[in-house]
Amino acid sequence: MNPYVLTILLSSLGLGTVLTFASSHWLLAWMGLEINTLAIIPIMAQQHHPRAIEATTKYFLTQATAAAMILFASTTNAWLMGEWEIHQLSHPLATTTVMLALALKLGLAPVHFWLPEVLQGLELTTGLILSTWQKLAPFALMIQTAPTINSSLLVAIGLLSTLVGGWGGLNQTQLRKILAYSSIAHLGWMVLILQFAPSLTLLSLSLYIIMTSSAFLTLKTNNALTINTLATSWTKSPTLAALAALVLLSLGGLPPLSGFMPKWLILQELTKQGLPLSATLAAMTALLSLYFYLRLCYALTLTIYPNTLTATAPWRLNFTMITLPLSIITILALGLLPLTPAVTAMLAL
Repeated sequence: MNPYVLTILLSSLGLGTVLTFASSHWLLAWMGLEINTLAIIPIMAQQHHPRAIEATTKYFLTQATAAAMILFASTTNAWLMGEWEIHQLSHPLATTTVMLALALKLGLAPVHFWLPEVLQGLELTTGLILSTWQKLAPFALMIQTAPTINSSLLVAIGLLSTLVGGWGGLNQTQLRKILAYSSIAHLGWMVLILQFAPSLTLLSLSLYIIMTSSAFLTLKTNNALTINTLATSWTKSPTLAALAALVLLSLGGLPPLSGFMPKWLILQELTKQGLPLSATLAAMTALLSLYFYLRLCYALTLTIYPNTLTATAPWRLNFTMITLPLSIITILALGLLPLTPAVTAMLAL
């Protein structure tokens, strides 16, 4: 793609997100979401491959449906209650419709079916943008409207997402689909705590973005798309393979890695709020996710790919990309747990 065109598209992507962040009026927020969607579609379709075109079409249809639902809900609220402000969303029909529309935009269960299929058709860099940056604008709207949404609906969607995210990734061999189900599970944890402690949702989102970026960039460096090709990583770069295994365990939420921090604090907050059953169910669904992360770690570090070809196996990576961002993000994805007391003190302010 032409660098000037790419610059314009990425700038529009940023503009749409910032516009949604800054808006207090539903129409302005809707415009930001639309700019965001229209900016990423040419980036997704730049491969000119049937799978990429199919993924782009699916993404466009789901995002257009969600945007139409948001417009319908905000217009309904303005018609019935006389308010266009995001904070003044008060009619039950409007709040439920907006929640489902934002769940569709984010890929939360039970409207998650598009996310694994779309992510599977994209290259890893575009998939990274879709899994991280594209979650920010809908989450900003969800945090603003959370006080007016039925808490039982939020907890139900959160628990269902953690369950679907763990269950759906068990039988997958494609790494992009596994990361898509991982995304669904992590978003479920964020929605679960959204109404009780929005600051914890932001902390979880920040750490999710760091860990997912590290995972995607590692896979891109190794040029791995399936579990079988992941098995060649140790031959190419043992250090990177070992760090990638730790990043996956951090995504699973194992101590003493960074990913344990949000799960620990969320379970603690749910218990404080008198929801021990929800906390127990969320912890049990995290074990499902942990299983397929351990499966990836096993393929990454404990198996050697059966090389039946006459050619020799590649033993060194051809570094044509800048690895400094990967190094920084990997350090953050692994070593932030000791900062938990400082983070909890900041959240208490």
